[in-house]
Amino acid sequence: MSEIQVKEEGGGKNKQKKQQLRVDFTPMVDMNMLLITFFMFCTTLLTPKTMNITMPTKDDTLTDEEKTKFKESMAITILLGANDEVYYYTGMIAEDRSSYADPDFLKQSSYDADGLRKYLLERNNEMYAVIQDLKTKKEKQQITEAQYNLQTGELQKKAIQDTKAPQIMIKPTDLSTYKNTVDALDEMLVCNIGSYTLSEINQGDTYLLYMKTGNTEYLSEEQKLELNKAK
Repeated sequence: MSEIQVKEEGGGKNKQKKQQLRVDFTPMVDMNMLLITFFMFCTTLLTPKTMNITMPTKDDTLTDEEKTKFKESMAITILLGANDEVYYYTGMIAEDRSSYADPDFLKQSSYDADGLRKYLLERNNEMYAVIQDLKTKKEKQQITEAQYNLQTGELQKKAIQDTKAPQIMIKPTDLSTYKNTVDALDEMLVCNIGSYTLSEINQGDTYLLYMKTGNTEYLSEEQKLELNKAK
């Protein structure tokens, strides 16, 4: 509430009166709290999102190694290099390490539409087409958001279990940037990749990058010492 205070100044016949206006904002606190409460109840602050997780099989006849082993033809490893460079290889490094001597084993790509994205779409074309069809139905409101999430999750889970979908491991290097990691993850979403993981790079992968580029900065200190001894 507001009130006016009158203060007399001066003396004699010509007395001056000054009016001081004071506004009490205490009731506004209650009003602000009511407004905040109203908007909190009437506004969606965050839409929860979930990630589909495929758990290991419970088949007791399989060994631990067989339960976790990727089908090599569907395994793709993406290495994030320096200067916005990106490399990938399919399958696993050979046990005899002959992959290190094969210049075509590690392939260079880019973050352009005709680079990494084109390759991933080719490897995931069947699943991509099905999920895009579901997205179209969702946009036309033929199915709900919940139905879309449920159906895509079941499709991706089945494709992973049947080893028909690519299973991708993304490995940033010390020379890559945070933006490179974000760009690589964005490509997973664009290409509807259902199974991917962000992993720490190992010395085998850093050696592959060195053999491909000749850049010793990819190597660990231990690898650099071994390289100098070999020279």
